[in-house]
Amino acid sequence: MKVFHYRDVEAKDAGEGSLKLSVRWLITKDMGAENFAMRLFEMKLGGYSPFHSHSWEHEVFILEGEGVVVGVGEERKFGAGDVIFIPSNEKHQFKNNSEKTVKFLCLVPHARK
Repeated sequence: MKVFHYRDVEAKDAGEGSLKLSVRWLITKDMGAENFAMRLFEMKLGGYSPFHSHSWEHEVFILEGEGVVVGVGEERKFGAGDVIFIPSNEKHQFKNNSEKTVKFLCLVPHARK
């Protein structure tokens, strides 16, 4: 069993195609999580993730803030307490259009060999 505070995990830039978005890898394979990773994203005002798709699904829980999740031909608002499911291979992007930082948990499966 592991118990720690999320601030004990370094926030890193989320990478290419994102703006004002950081990620903390809270639960990882390196700590013994065989199936899923848990990440905490923090997105400042005007920030966004890349518009992308991949072969795995996302399970997302919005902790704070408001924004929109963009899909192909669709945009849906989200706020604190909302749950978002992104199926495999579906193009998506998260955007912060609120006055405060958006914080959300995102769970993804580890890649299978």
